[in-house]
Amino acid sequence: MIEIKPIQSHQVEELKRVIIAVCNEIWQLPEEVIRHYDAMSDIDDVQSHYFDNKGTFLVLIDEERVVGSGAIRRLSDDICELKRMWFLKDYRGRGLGTKMAQMLLDFARITGYKKVRLDTIDEQKQAQALELYQRLGFYFIERYNTSPCTVFMEKML
Repeated sequence: MIEIKPIQSHQVEELKRVIIAVCNEIWQLPEEVIRHYDAMSDIDDVQSHYFDNKGTFLVLIDEERVVGSGAIRRLSDDICELKRMWFLKDYRGRGLGTKMAQMLLDFARITGYKKVRLDTIDEQKQAQALELYQRLGFYFIERYNTSPCTVFMEKML
């Protein structure tokens, strides 16, 4: 049975392996390069980066295995960021990303945020993700941070 639950500390290393696997699949980069651009330090201390800071971090679980993730991170009192939407290939295109995103957007709304932003990279290789975000009501905006990302989106809650 597939479930979406808050991440637990014992799932952090497994989640990192999922992120590296998805990044490698999309961009065909070795693990060292992926870790150079994404040290994943926020995941190492998920409690302070997310849960203690008006955010949340969810994982998609199938038979006790982490197979996907998504998070909300506080940017300001009114604005949060949709982060860490990663799903192994076999779990894409099944409505699970939509379900995860809806749960995260509901959390953001209940928490009192007015806007949700996100950033991602490489429109062509992320076409499926961009379609999901647009279906959810996200629209393109100007750069709002200094990340290496090239695509920036926002949604009013």
